[in-house]
Amino acid sequence: MKTYTKTSLIKCKLEDLFDFHLDLNNLKIITPKNTKVTLIGELFTPKEGDILKLKTVKNFIPIIWKVQIQKVQKPYLLVDIALKSPFEYWKHSHVFTQKPDGLCEMKDIVHYEAPFGFFGRLLHFFISHELGKMFTYRHEVTKKILEGKR
Repeated sequence: MKTYTKTSLIKCKLEDLFDFHLDLNNLKIITPKNTKVTLIGELFTPKEGDILKLKTVKNFIPIIWKVQIQKVQKPYLLVDIALKSPFEYWKHSHVFTQKPDGLCEMKDIVHYEAPFGFFGRLLHFFISHELGKMFTYRHEVTKKILEGKR
């Protein structure tokens, strides 16, 4: 099992950061421009046990994601686990922590297992690189939006 972690500091209110992530409309905004994301089904505010269905398209390749919200602890933690994805295993924790001077720490922790066993493990460098690009973009856009609210 591999772990990817990305951490950023954002000058905002902890509740605003948490609520930003609960609003599924923001998923499209924080997704890199080279990836299209579409919600399948109706929009809702995620609660524990809820299942979110998404379709992503990158490099003309469509992928369906079915994600269950495993844990919601407002305003500190959101955890989702993929029931269907391109990964053998995918668990994504969004961790939010209040810091001094009006700063909040936003941390994404992804535990994942590539598909295809041994051959999938050979792709680890590529997967890690892609996760880095995606989460760097997400953090930059989130920071820009939330710090612009002040």
